[in-house]
Amino acid sequence: MRENQTMILIVPPVHVRTALETGLTLGHRSYRLGSGAHLFRSSLPVNLRGGLMVIDDNGFDGQGNATAFCHEVLRECTTRGFSGVICNLEYRALPIQAQIVAELGALMHQRGWPLYVTEPYGPCSEHAKVLIPSALSGGSLQARLEEAITQYGAPRIALAVERVAADFFLPSPTGQGTPLSREELTQRLAEQNPTVFFSSELCAHYFTYMSKQNGAHFILFDDAGSIRKKLQVARNLDIQDAIFTYEEVDDLLPALLPGKKSASAPRSKNT
Repeated sequence: MRENQTMILIVPPVHVRTALETGLTLGHRSYRLGSGAHLFRSSLPVNLRGGLMVIDDNGFDGQGNATAFCHEVLRECTTRGFSGVICNLEYRALPIQAQIVAELGALMHQRGWPLYVTEPYGPCSEHAKVLIPSALSGGSLQARLEEAITQYGAPRIALAVERVAADFFLPSPTGQGTPLSREELTQRLAEQNPTVFFSSELCAHYFTYMSKQNGAHFILFDDAGSIRKKLQVARNLDIQDAIFTYEEVDDLLPALLPGKKSASAPRSKNT
């Protein structure tokens, strides 16, 4: 992993102390676009400084003043020493969220701070970095990223690393699988003792098995090695920002940090 790849770890307040030990840039998931377009805060350590602010909009009522909200965000960034914002907005483009992204993008750009936004809001600001999820159930990660680069340019793309673990019925016309917990995935591997393959297109491991109750199944999953491969695909396309969620990768962090080797994984065959 090249030293100039920016790895950002989104973390809730309860895990901040532990996450600080990784040395990664932290995105603090402690803020919300709340009712009336006000900035709501969760508890953070009083002396915490630095990193990025992470804002979601769960339960937002779509009312309020976008400009006033943006200035609330800037004041909090100044107080906490934050040097960027991740707007983790839901996949619904209400007018006020679009206005917030547009105004906040310009304000952050003036200060030399990055603004990251979910993909539906990418067109709302020419300055924002657009989060492209790494999780796919079909197609090619490289093609997906190349499509985004064509639209926005590589400097404006950030890889949003999503750890995959899902069980799909075969055939799967919707492409939607049932999410598996770490324990459930470990149990499937132990029960089936399968031959595990690696998809270079999806950058993920997979195996199949048969159930007497409901037929054929396809399991798709990530480990440290497959996530490192996703990061490599992004680097090869000159995408230098990668964003992780602490709860998804806390057990993999020792193998994902710069200078570390990938953790051991089920032996896979390339496809």
